[in-house]
Amino acid sequence: MTTYNVAVLGATGAVGQELIGILLERGFPIKSLKALASARSAGRVLEIGGKELVVQEVTSESFAGVDLAFFMAGASVSRQFAGIAKEQGVVVVDNSSAFRMDPEVPLIVPEVNSDDLAWHKGLIANPNCSTTIAVMALAPLHAHGGLKRVVVSTYQAVSGIGAAAIDDLKQQVMQYTQGQPITATTYPSPSAPKHYQMLFNLIPQIDVFDEGGYTKEEWKMVRETQKILHDDSIQITATTVRVPVFRSHSESINVELHKELGVADARRLLEEAPGIKVYDDPGEQEYPMPLVTTDDDRVWVGRIREDFTVPSGLNLWVVGDQIRKGAALNSVQIAEELIKRNLV
Repeated sequence: MTTYNVAVLGATGAVGQELIGILLERGFPIKSLKALASARSAGRVLEIGGKELVVQEVTSESFAGVDLAFFMAGASVSRQFAGIAKEQGVVVVDNSSAFRMDPEVPLIVPEVNSDDLAWHKGLIANPNCSTTIAVMALAPLHAHGGLKRVVVSTYQAVSGIGAAAIDDLKQQVMQYTQGQPITATTYPSPSAPKHYQMLFNLIPQIDVFDEGGYTKEEWKMVRETQKILHDDSIQITATTVRVPVFRSHSESINVELHKELGVADARRLLEEAPGIKVYDDPGEQEYPMPLVTTDDDRVWVGRIREDFTVPSGLNLWVVGDQIRKGAALNSVQIAEELIKRNLV
């Protein structure tokens, strides 16, 4: 078996550590594994899957001899080092927003558009986590009936911000139970000019506001979905909301299709789709929830029902672990597909 020299940039973050764990868990063919991060994390020892990794500071020389690199840091870091890695012959799978809408960079959900890997030029983008979860459910319906319009509202876990957001919510819980004033330092984001309590609250802002009063997160869902499905004609509108849940994003998705698709056929298409678990028995109170889907690799779909207000409409409730399928797992699956197709 061919093995590969692998680097993980952003190894100390929640997604980076999850990715390393998934590589080990799935028996990825690793010859060597290099954990990279900023200077302040250099020397830190990570214990993941029974393996100890010493974190190294990322520099321009870090990618010498590396075959495959997973970039799990922010967009600015990816812009700084992706070109350097590519010049050294490294194939980069990037989880940031830096290159997702670049027409020269394939944006991949392997179960949906893995054929796009054929035209990669050393850099592959991993979609936004909310987009990935949505597209997994939308793709089988689009393939059958052609999506005309999609309305999505998300209920996104705090871990989408990072490990600090999880700690902040835990602290707010302790402050409440101990009768202390609740401090707010993280939400909607650490860099925001104002912060709000997350406990017992919902915050209808994820990322900064952009054109038309929509946030960047909402525009990501629109534009990335169209790119992955190869169809700019799909009308998509999104509202993204942060909720006091530790892990797993939930999405209420309403679709209108060009071709009629009944509930039974929609359920069958979703049951047959790879990476999907249909969990839909309202009579038994069975429907996807964050607590059920956490640490699971599949995207769960339930509450499948007809939208009676349009000729061919459906409502879906979709939930997925955004750290696994929404980020780390999807990146590993991209790499596995690259190896399968001899593209790395």
